[in-house]
Amino acid sequence: VSHHLSFCQTYYPNEEITTYLNELVGKAHAILYRDQVNSSQQIKTFFGQTFIRLLIEQWKFVALAFVLFLVGGLGGFLAIINNPLNLYSVLPIEMANAIDPSQLGKNTENIDSPLMSTQIMTNNIQVALLAFASGITFGIGTIYLLIYNGIIIGALAAVFWQHDKFYDFWAFIVPHGIIELTAIFIAGGAGLLMGYRLLVPGSFSRIFQLKKQSLRSVQLLLGTLPLFIIAGIIEGYITPAPISLEWKYGVALITLFALIFYIGWGSLSLRRKKTTALPD
Repeated sequence: VSHHLSFCQTYYPNEEITTYLNELVGKAHAILYRDQVNSSQQIKTFFGQTFIRLLIEQWKFVALAFVLFLVGGLGGFLAIINNPLNLYSVLPIEMANAIDPSQLGKNTENIDSPLMSTQIMTNNIQVALLAFASGITFGIGTIYLLIYNGIIIGALAAVFWQHDKFYDFWAFIVPHGIIELTAIFIAGGAGLLMGYRLLVPGSFSRIFQLKKQSLRSVQLLLGTLPLFIIAGIIEGYITPAPISLEWKYGVALITLFALIFYIGWGSLSLRRKKTTALPD
């Protein structure tokens, strides 16, 4: 369009087509560069638009990640309910022996919250990176990680169920778990997306699909970083805090509503922007 505008300005400066092309180039420039004024604006645009748009576009892969985790969770739960000794087949022996439902929520005053929060954030981000990077294995590694992590949560839930601590167990999981697991599902979905495009490249080469889908997957992964930070802070400070179980569930509801609001508001903003960007 810019090339045609330059041509018309040279040979047809007073024609209507020149005015039209000039306005069209102006609108295109505004759409392309209005969100790239500075770094802070770019960050706002990424988390307010780009990340939400990708999340909506690739929701099926995120949903699949959730289903895989859920299948693993149900499998782990039923395995322990059927035979408690299966716990030693699911978890490392040291970890399995360390589980004591009667000690849940005790001795939390000795926890170094800043250190714990940092360690949790680091660990969760590593899990997300691994789930994402495993997409290069045609998604097989990502599928394994999602199912296995689901099995662990399901197995632990079964142990606390057997000791009548099921309600207590989830009170120590969901305050940070809603945000944390959502972020892991998004990262897992990013890995599944990359794996799917490598497995089913369509009319393009696998190398082309890898380059194209890697960009989308990386953007999805980057969008989870604030979620992991928030989850780590909650898990380090609020989850072990000496407050009632009901308050912990209350925090979980707040995080759930916050996530719904963030995605819903971002989706609405994208629709509005798409409507205003349409040519008259």
